[in-house]
Amino acid sequence: MNKKILATFAVFASIGLANAADDLSPIPKVADAWRFEVTPYLWGSGIKGTMGLDSGLAKSADFTTSDVLGALKSGGMIAAEAHQGKWGVMGDLVSATLQKSGTVPVVTPYGPDTVSGKVTLQQTLLTGAATYTVANTKDAYVDALLGVRAIYATATLNANLNNTPDKETVSKTTSTVDPIIGAKGRYRIAGSTWYVPFYGDIGSGGGTTNLTWQAMAGVGKTFNSLIDASLTYRALYYDMKAGGVLQKTTMLGPQIAVTFKF
Repeated sequence: MNKKILATFAVFASIGLANAADDLSPIPKVADAWRFEVTPYLWGSGIKGTMGLDSGLAKSADFTTSDVLGALKSGGMIAAEAHQGKWGVMGDLVSATLQKSGTVPVVTPYGPDTVSGKVTLQQTLLTGAATYTVANTKDAYVDALLGVRAIYATATLNANLNNTPDKETVSKTTSTVDPIIGAKGRYRIAGSTWYVPFYGDIGSGGGTTNLTWQAMAGVGKTFNSLIDASLTYRALYYDMKAGGVLQKTTMLGPQIAVTFKF
């Protein structure tokens, strides 16, 4: 009898575990109870663009290629969300230092030469928005968002014209706050615990910004009710008006993230 009871219990337990696995979904469910997410991540961002430094040397050195500035040296990055029903709030903070050293050819009054230089971009990006769920099915979740992005950026150029004692250090700081509109969410892959996360926003109208946008997509997996992980590719663009630090500048690269849900 005990063996039969144990066998029956094992069968029901296996069925329960199978159902629990089937019930595990990467798609959030809209509910009246509060739900929260905290996501520390690492964004290996490079940068392509023009640093708006008031320097003839910087301009002639052509600091417009990814060969000159593209390495993340340090940073702290975290995102968080809170939802109740269809409404929610989100925030995303990136504090990073990117730096690259190199030599570039220039033309001087004395003929062709090269400049040895180091460009450092220190920046803090803060995105905050209110969200509203516009789609919530078993396979898809989409939030519309309306908010602002603030940026504080300092670009510093340390350069030396080779074969001369001439050196130059130029530093410039810009801060701006811009309204943004966009959407974010995830799509479940073939009814599994794998999903495609996506994000996009666009904005303008800040005091020093002509246009800014951000986009992200990749692949993720839900491990249990508490933890997700994702690998994505993320791009952030800024085109500031004359005098701004980031002129037609794109920060882009892979991002790895772990999301804790509670």
